[in-house]
Amino acid sequence: MKDLRGVAATLVGAVGVATVTAGAVMTARGLQGRGQIRDELIRQKITFPDEGLPAELGAHVGRRVENGPQARAFADMIGGNVLRATEGRTYAEVSAELHAAGGKDDKLTALRETAFMGETLRASLMTAYQAWEVTSLAVGLGAALMGTGAAFVTVGAVLASPRP
Repeated sequence: MKDLRGVAATLVGAVGVATVTAGAVMTARGLQGRGQIRDELIRQKITFPDEGLPAELGAHVGRRVENGPQARAFADMIGGNVLRATEGRTYAEVSAELHAAGGKDDKLTALRETAFMGETLRASLMTAYQAWEVTSLAVGLGAALMGTGAAFVTVGAVLASPRP
């Protein structure tokens, strides 16, 4: 029985060490990814305008976009601007109207270009936001794995200790 206990202690301890290691790697990679996203957003020099922001974005006035939630807020602002410019129509709807007009309507051509550029910028910022969320998940799961691994290591140590 004592031999089985020693084997169990070794296995549980080994799983614990592996889990702590995996958690540390996940956390480090998540933080590294978050840093890369922040660096890229800062390089883009995107700044919220000083005027004309919707009330819900008032806290961002004049601030630079440097993280995922700010990228999401800026993307939402762009989305609102595009919808106002297109009177609620999507890029696809404006394109369909232009096609129906034989492709010769200058106003619809300009509107389609505005919608395309706005939706492209919005999609890029939403991608940064989603990547930020994934890095948050990686950091959180990494921390949970480290905690779980520490618990396994502790159980392994308890199993390995001599019984009184």
